[in-house]
Amino acid sequence: MDVLALLVDGFATSISPLNLLIVLIGVTVGIFIGAMPGLGSVNGVAIVLPLTFIVPPTSAIILLAAIYYGAMYGGAISSILLGIPGASTAVATTFDGRPMAQKGEAGLALIVAAVASFIGGTISVVLFTVFAVPLADMALAFGPAEEFALVLLAFTTFVGLGGDDILKTIVMICLGLVLSTVGLDIISGEPRLIFGDMPGFYSGISFLVLAIGVYGVGEVLYTIETSRNAPMVTPARLTFSELRAGLSKMTRMWRTMSLGSVLGFFVGILPAAGATPAALMSYGVAKSISKRPESFGRGNPEGVAAPETANNAASTGSLLPMLTLGIPGSPTTALLLGGMVMWGLTPGPMLFVEQKEFVWGLISSLYTANVAAVLVNIALIPVFVWALRMPFTVLCAMVLVLCIVGGYAPDQRMHDVWMIAGFGIAGYVLRKADYPLAPLVLALVLGPLMEKSFRQTMIAEHGDLTVFVDRPISAVFMAISLLLFSLPLIRLLRRGRARASNPAPAE
Repeated sequence: MDVLALLVDGFATSISPLNLLIVLIGVTVGIFIGAMPGLGSVNGVAIVLPLTFIVPPTSAIILLAAIYYGAMYGGAISSILLGIPGASTAVATTFDGRPMAQKGEAGLALIVAAVASFIGGTISVVLFTVFAVPLADMALAFGPAEEFALVLLAFTTFVGLGGDDILKTIVMICLGLVLSTVGLDIISGEPRLIFGDMPGFYSGISFLVLAIGVYGVGEVLYTIETSRNAPMVTPARLTFSELRAGLSKMTRMWRTMSLGSVLGFFVGILPAAGATPAALMSYGVAKSISKRPESFGRGNPEGVAAPETANNAASTGSLLPMLTLGIPGSPTTALLLGGMVMWGLTPGPMLFVEQKEFVWGLISSLYTANVAAVLVNIALIPVFVWALRMPFTVLCAMVLVLCIVGGYAPDQRMHDVWMIAGFGIAGYVLRKADYPLAPLVLALVLGPLMEKSFRQTMIAEHGDLTVFVDRPISAVFMAISLLLFSLPLIRLLRRGRARASNPAPAE
């Protein structure tokens, strides 16, 4: 009953005229961002983040969460009509969405994607509401030692569950940790890594500047180079008869959408996992349990519904560890975490005690954002189809202007503009070299927390490192971290044994 009472209080915040307007604006912008190839939820949140200073923190997080939600919806539009995912989270949607469009069923595919996204979002928000308070209560037992072990777990999750190139992931984490130490020492107040006594570095490396640089400018530079001839947009029209036909087909996909929603939510909770693997896993599960697995990849509507339920559910799931533990579950939630820190809020279990209006206003807004997103998505699909024909040169210019203005506005320092340019070039080079950017952002956000908790523990325990294994909760986190860190080595040993037992035939 307490949860229901808190949720009702949250709706009093989320359905205020200002926040309802913000939700509508956010999901509309998010759908547009998600539909444009080369953009995505990470880029959209990074670009819009500076604008949040003109509204209260609760409205600001609602805006960014609505953009995040909308981008999950919008990614399916370009996947279906262009055959190009608006973001990596919509890759699996192209497998059957594009063949449906080529068969003249683009309208049906878009309806299936929108409704499936709504189902996935609804189920995941309910699960979020149920699990948020118990997880926050458990986290109240955390001290500095547990905080350090938890942050270490977040980093090792990126290492253990990331891609094959583990060395690059570790390099990016270390680079982010180094950048997080720029500025004044948190204990002594002495300047560190200020590059020849440059005044602009005394306040440290701004998370906002880094995010806009690598995800805004860097992504534009990379997309300009990799984009060639614009692909043709498949025409799509939506009629009431098509809408009814689509909804009737959705009723036969309840098992696929239910499994995708639950799977996506729990995969989204895991740091470094996120919506992309959730969507791919859901697609694989749907194909394996289907009575017609051979139809997947040839225009099966279930092949659209499965990944769309999962990626929307995962986007909600990734918010849970961010709010309750202060650990982001995806690159986009890492940006949201940085935004909360900038607004003077401390994510974690105490947020549920000290900022109940903020937390439950956000949770209730997820319900309204989900309803708004599906209505806006279906109503404005013709507009988004038209927007996909926008010359990319115009879109690039708009994004670059927003990046420069957004980086300069908060502190009005040219130092930040030059830093954005530098990080933009660095982000482009790192992307070209196939270095992951998410660990860099995560390390810059969590680096100060990791340093503070470690030094607090060492001061309290007089330098005794055994405290991390003496305390039960931190010991569990340290053990899981060790296991995750060793996973790449275990995979490497298994591959070596497999090659030794199956040697390649001599030529």
